[in-house]
Amino acid sequence: MPTTQQIKEIILKELPAIIEEDPEIHRFLIQLSRRHFADKIQTEDRFDRIMDELRRDREAESRKWEDQNQKWKELHQTLRMNQEEQNRKWDELHQTLRINQEEQNRKWNEQNQKWDANQDVINEMLADIRALAKKHDSTIGALGARWGLHTERAFRNALKGILEKFTDVEVLNVTEYDDAGVVFGRPDQIELDVIIKNGVLIIAEIKSSMSKPEMYTFEKKARFYEERHQRKATELIVISPMVAPNAVPVAERLGIKIYSAAEDVQL
Repeated sequence: MPTTQQIKEIILKELPAIIEEDPEIHRFLIQLSRRHFADKIQTEDRFDRIMDELRRDREAESRKWEDQNQKWKELHQTLRMNQEEQNRKWDELHQTLRINQEEQNRKWNEQNQKWDANQDVINEMLADIRALAKKHDSTIGALGARWGLHTERAFRNALKGILEKFTDVEVLNVTEYDDAGVVFGRPDQIELDVIIKNGVLIIAEIKSSMSKPEMYTFEKKARFYEERHQRKATELIVISPMVAPNAVPVAERLGIKIYSAAEDVQL
């Protein structure tokens, strides 16, 4: 009796010829295979459906890409147009600034030319004024120096005559030599007016006019006199009809009294 394996081998060997010769067996096998496998038509239908779905998906995806590309193109176009507009505005602004700068430079050049012309005129006028002032200063200076000496001498003599009317008052014009240069920074002659009453020392400066530097110099001369004679002055006074305004605060700080006339001095 043949075995199962032998039967399988006989079937596999003889079945193709039997299928070709016997239509019944051919139909039977087809019907039997349909229970487990789709036939050609079903397979082709399923394949067609799958391909249709893939095609539809691809078309939908293509439309999406086309839409996205169109949006990107529109965005790029908008950005390019905006950039061109911005560049145009920058060019216009740069052109405007350049024109304004050129106009400003032109005005500055005109202004500088006018300034130079006016400056030349002013310099000529100042030169004429300085020449005239120098001419007058030389004349007035000579008269002023002479007048100043006479005024100071008259004040000094008036002071001496007024003060010596008081009992025990002595007015001295003291001239000493500052060999160490304490007052002027170099050796020079120092002149002071000294008033002495009952042993009280008052140092005075009598001048036709008194400036701020002269106020400092007087204080240095007084301290020089005190150091030289080892004697402290009771008061420092200035007698002058013309004291510079900026010299008054200096006198106040240095403790110097100011009198506009010899008659105003109180002892």
